[in-house]
Amino acid sequence: MGLTAYLLPGMLHTSQWYALISIESRHESKTRLLNAALHVIRAKGYSATRIEDVCEAAGLTKGSFFHHFDSKEALALAAAEYWSEVTGGLFATAPYHVPADPLDRLLAYVDFRKGLLLGELPDFTCLVGTMVQEVYDTHPALREGCNKSISEHAATLMPDIEAAMRQRGIQADWTAESLALYTQATIQGAFILAKAQHRVDIAAACIDHLHRYIELLFVQPQG
Repeated sequence: MGLTAYLLPGMLHTSQWYALISIESRHESKTRLLNAALHVIRAKGYSATRIEDVCEAAGLTKGSFFHHFDSKEALALAAAEYWSEVTGGLFATAPYHVPADPLDRLLAYVDFRKGLLLGELPDFTCLVGTMVQEVYDTHPALREGCNKSISEHAATLMPDIEAAMRQRGIQADWTAESLALYTQATIQGAFILAKAQHRVDIAAACIDHLHRYIELLFVQPQG
């Protein structure tokens, strides 16, 4: 399978992290448009992004755009899937899977997310989280595409949460699924605050609180 180094936009600092993605079955110009969409939408938002902006960022014509996509919404739907594909590859091979203890793996995941807060705001914020805030009531298909991306990523955390609960005898009114989704709610909220205050450190502080909260959930009762 032919592989090319793909620079993960919006999640990783450009000088530090790369993911590999197959483009054997994807036309090169389509990949350029998708990469451009990931950058432009996270910088401008979905509503303010024009097809012309994406074409300019990709260095392609509108004719090339309409060869691959019928509309801006069609591009955004494909971009959400592409985002899941490339970020899924990154997270699947990330070092937070190394620790033997499932709780340590979960906490290492949180620390890994904090470590991605590098560069300018559009360099680390989430494409699907950005889009869904604008389109949740007006573009149902796009809303569902964003939900699918966020929820499927949250589901990758559930096995470690379940294992940590069993290992520590945790019996609670919360579930592995609810905690996995909460991690994503906190991280997405951290991105929103970083945008509102235009500073990265507030996002880092929120993720630090998430780390401490998870530790407290798994404190074993004494006696």
